[in-house]
Amino acid sequence: MAKPKTQYQCTACGALTPKWSGQCPDCGAWNAMETVISAPAAPTTGRFAGYAGAAAPQVRRLGDVGGGEQARTSTGISELDRVLGGGLVQGSVVLIGGDPGIGKSTLLLQTLATLPELHSLYVTGEESPEQVSLRGRRLGLPCDDLRLLTETCVERITAHAERERPQVMVVDSIQTIYSEQLQSAPGSVAQVRESAAVLVRYAKQTGTALFIVGHVTKEGQIAGPRVLEHMVDTVLYFEGDPGGRYRVLRAVKNRFGAVNELGVFAMLETGLKPVTNPSAIFLSRHEAPVSGSVIMVTREGTRPLMVEVQALVAESHAPQPRRITVGLEQNRLTMLLAVLHRHGGLALYDQDVFVNVVGGVRVTETAADLPMLLAALSSFRDRPLPHELVSFGEVGLAGEIRPVPNGEERLREAVKHGFTRAIVPAGNAPRKPIDGMEVMAAKRLSDILEWI
Repeated sequence: MAKPKTQYQCTACGALTPKWSGQCPDCGAWNAMETVISAPAAPTTGRFAGYAGAAAPQVRRLGDVGGGEQARTSTGISELDRVLGGGLVQGSVVLIGGDPGIGKSTLLLQTLATLPELHSLYVTGEESPEQVSLRGRRLGLPCDDLRLLTETCVERITAHAERERPQVMVVDSIQTIYSEQLQSAPGSVAQVRESAAVLVRYAKQTGTALFIVGHVTKEGQIAGPRVLEHMVDTVLYFEGDPGGRYRVLRAVKNRFGAVNELGVFAMLETGLKPVTNPSAIFLSRHEAPVSGSVIMVTREGTRPLMVEVQALVAESHAPQPRRITVGLEQNRLTMLLAVLHRHGGLALYDQDVFVNVVGGVRVTETAADLPMLLAALSSFRDRPLPHELVSFGEVGLAGEIRPVPNGEERLREAVKHGFTRAIVPAGNAPRKPIDGMEVMAAKRLSDILEWI
């Protein structure tokens, strides 16, 4: 029988080396090497079996493979269904990450409580049964028939699941699960990867809808190897201030739906409640027009969303003026101020510029360029923009105003909320007039400066 082999594995990237070193030779991380003792693998185990099952693989024509619509089951929570792409898919694996206390366990417990017609199993490795029961009672959920398992060994979890045959299963969390095949501690790179592989294999072979909770690092990324996000079908991130009221659930990967879909929840005493009209909570209607405030129409997934962009331009007494953004990309603001100086003749090199998106939402698309410039101009000149004005558009380095996708849909969403004027790129001007909306189409930055 072969002897166990001692190796050293990097906790950051998972690289294996035969000798210990202070720095990982692959990723360069310091003090990240840990000892891994690999036992000889038995040839009869199914540890490396494929996800499709034990049947022999066959070469098939893609046209002969059925491509019908995936049957979906509603979770009973409208915003979660939206992020998942319409509901649960049989055999899908969903990874949910977020800061501690953001509401991951609460959302999944609510989901299982609203699915009484489906046989479900809640596996927890962090809490006792009494703690889970106390949370369910505090939220007023009908959890009397919910099947609960407190276990951290992945082999025993799958053994219990094969006897219970659940249709929906939750594992909370993957960092507490370990495999008996490995000698490393739970939460290490090897244990997280191996445990996730066993759970994904079980879900694919049995058709179980699986939810996996993942911890996050200080940078906000899911802890463990990056391959964990590649193994699952859907990756969801909880965003927002744990001490605040509103939470945002964002899909960054989805094999069964649209990517970058957004779900908004409000944390109440009875748990997470879906917010069906998130634009209403992100808009702060001022009694009178104020300088430095612009309403923009962004798009998250398939949903148009209206948010308020605020800017404050103040005289700087420091050698290097500050450029600070919250909810937007800081480098983008620096570039836009350079475009404003070059093509607009307005220099802000001696001004501090602060830009914020109200409500804590994060905007990543380039349609925020034009609202950022309008807000900065309004604050610098101390001239309020019209109260009923909305804007969106991308600003190029040559001073041109470039169109963004789904322009007409954004304008119609603005009309629903009572806005009557819009500054948009010329490429997004509607072909037919929109009732109740006056559209100003701009081709270059100079056109906007003349209107303002």
